[in-house]
Amino acid sequence: MMIQMLGIRKVYSTGRVEVEALKGVDLEIDRNEFVAIVGPSGSGKSTLMNLLGCLDTPTSGLYKLSGETVGGLDRNRLAEIRNRHIGFVFQNFNLLPYATALENVELPLLFGGVPTKERRERAEAMLRKVDLADRMDHKPTELSGGQMQRVAVARALVNRPTMILADEPTGNLDTSSGKGIVGLFQELHKGGQTVVMITHDMALARIASRVVQIRDGEIVDDQRAAA
Repeated sequence: MMIQMLGIRKVYSTGRVEVEALKGVDLEIDRNEFVAIVGPSGSGKSTLMNLLGCLDTPTSGLYKLSGETVGGLDRNRLAEIRNRHIGFVFQNFNLLPYATALENVELPLLFGGVPTKERRERAEAMLRKVDLADRMDHKPTELSGGQMQRVAVARALVNRPTMILADEPTGNLDTSSGKGIVGLFQELHKGGQTVVMITHDMALARIASRVVQIRDGEIVDDQRAAA
């Protein structure tokens, strides 16, 4: 099992006011699933994403990622787990504007101390995988929105993560580019990659093989697509 969450609560304190963003969430995700987590603004989906991605820790409850309990770890250990297990794809791409597509994809490997030759070969392979072999030397300003998001996907994949975590990945794309990115996620899923996508768009969520709906900090529905 890739993800196991039991009784996850997250409480934010602002002065004397406490806000319970997650109210005892139970969630299990197997390897090689394509799961969409969908909910309106304020539903708790962003909080859940931060916990899934080891960007934050729960107030209480159990979270295991690939069999390892991560709920109470310090920031350094969480960073190690993120680098090893999770590839992030964000709505705003988060690319370095003055670096080429290839340099952007190389970045996680650079931080990981991967030698130059291997780093370049792996980054080039990932850009070919997302159909950007002819855009490796282009900077983000020379790419379309869809191409920038493909660079972001390649960067997420280059460390060979066990899970892709995508936060509103089509939010800044036109309809055609958005369909292309979702199609890429479907291809990755068919190839054995675990994909978890956070979205507010139910139509987009239905493309996944499983849709988990969250509202007011609680999971209210969990449906797998018919075979």
